[in-house]
Amino acid sequence: MPSPKKSSIRWADRPKLPGAAAIRFAAAALAFAVPTACVAVPSAGDQPAAVEQIAPPSLRYPGLFQRVALSGVVDPKDWVDAEPRAPDAEILAAFAEDAPDTDEALAEFVGRWFDLPEPAGSVDLPDDLTLTEHIDALWPHLTRSADPGTARGSLLPLPHPYIVPGGRFREVYYWDAYFTLLGLGPEHDDIKQDMVDNFASLIRETGHIPNANRSYYLSRSQPPFFFMMISLLSPDDPAAAWARYLPELRAEHAYWTTGPHRVVLSDDIVLSRYWGGRTVPRDESYIQDHTTADEADRPDADLYRDLRAGAESGWDFSSRWLEDPDDLSTIRTTRIVPVDLNALLYGLEHAIAEGCLRAADAACAMDYGQRASERRSDMLEALPGRSDLLMDFDLDTGKTTARVSAASLYPLFFGVATEEQAAIAADMVDDELLAPGGLLTTPLTTGQQWDAPNGWAPLQWIAIEGLRRYGYDDLAHDIAQRWLATVARSYCETGKLVEKYDMLEHRPGGGGEYPTQDGFGWTNGVTIALIEAYPDLSFYGETHPAEDPESCVAIK
Repeated sequence: MPSPKKSSIRWADRPKLPGAAAIRFAAAALAFAVPTACVAVPSAGDQPAAVEQIAPPSLRYPGLFQRVALSGVVDPKDWVDAEPRAPDAEILAAFAEDAPDTDEALAEFVGRWFDLPEPAGSVDLPDDLTLTEHIDALWPHLTRSADPGTARGSLLPLPHPYIVPGGRFREVYYWDAYFTLLGLGPEHDDIKQDMVDNFASLIRETGHIPNANRSYYLSRSQPPFFFMMISLLSPDDPAAAWARYLPELRAEHAYWTTGPHRVVLSDDIVLSRYWGGRTVPRDESYIQDHTTADEADRPDADLYRDLRAGAESGWDFSSRWLEDPDDLSTIRTTRIVPVDLNALLYGLEHAIAEGCLRAADAACAMDYGQRASERRSDMLEALPGRSDLLMDFDLDTGKTTARVSAASLYPLFFGVATEEQAAIAADMVDDELLAPGGLLTTPLTTGQQWDAPNGWAPLQWIAIEGLRRYGYDDLAHDIAQRWLATVARSYCETGKLVEKYDMLEHRPGGGGEYPTQDGFGWTNGVTIALIEAYPDLSFYGETHPAEDPESCVAIK
């Protein structure tokens, strides 16, 4: 079918990442005008050693942790977030002495020696608020104070206040945070700065940003949106903000481009992948991973690493990573070179180059400008798949996968794609991912939460902004309208905002390892950002919860 209608005028308000040629030219000019190294920035090879990492609960309580996790007497997330009432050695000695041999005795032991977190429940807000008023009233409930650093449990203390997603997610999650911050206006500048500084402190202390601020998340990260968060501190001049965080940005770049994250496809092509730093079940999903391993016909260590890498991707889990889309035990995340991750790293390299230019470090600007140029060239050579669409690459087959997904919109968001590839991506969206309720994650229905029929706030934003960047304004508007209608209709029916939605039925989504959570940080942020981007759709923000949910079907 023909490409969706393309506007004749590009969206002019979006800050553009400069081309590599412009960076090299400016860097060369600076080299003659000012001294370099005005900002101290560590190179990839001389990163400070990461601080001694706090052991996760599975290592702190050997035997006890596994027994409780596999018994099911405590919710898996509550168990890893529990606060011990005594030193670890005392608890382990008591466990050895008591030797609880029934689930009842085990539950009693846990209740005696640990404080479990309060059950995740709905936030109690007035039921007559509009959608936008509800979101505004949620922010204080989702905000946590700076941590005192005295907790004995798995929480990694942070020096400044932060916003959590909500529900069972009691800590700040890495990539969630960027999309959450999109919905915060100038009146929230302090918490934006606090969030950025918290993540910067994690990079300095651990060498990367963990999945979230818990000890059991230290062995992995999440999609690297830190530089995009920093840009929100100075939206009219992001380079000024990037210049203030160059050491942290360069340390994060090193995390993603060295060691096992670095993948050499050929003598000329080097890209990055997701990775899992341990080869055991995830603490927070111990029983689920153990069950998956029981069903797998492969070494447990390989399976656990691929499950952890899938969690690092944020898409936990999706047919993107599965050899058999209907069998999680066939997950092979570490054998996939992801199109979204490499588009993000292209953006990160440009951000560092711009920050270095602002800091008058010409050598750095030239270096990272060249890295960005090379990454784009490598992506354009290795990642074109069906009809030249930029897609994930399979290390085992030596070619791109056949899995269509919203990840192919990242090259549009960051300006990697050519005009022709953008047109192909727009066609793909219109033909395979556009659903009544917004953008599908993939066209496959597998029972995994990052597949159909689910749609997620961050992917709506990436797709909409990416399509607008290349002039596909009508298609972008269509996705925004459908998504906002889904969020508004669900709010009308339930009085809640949730983490994911069913794009076919205009209702909360399902699938995955846990019940759909409400709150919800990134849904709140993207919803407000889209209402601000599209004033003609602001009426969705006036939606109220209905006494008769049947009346909500009128929301289109």
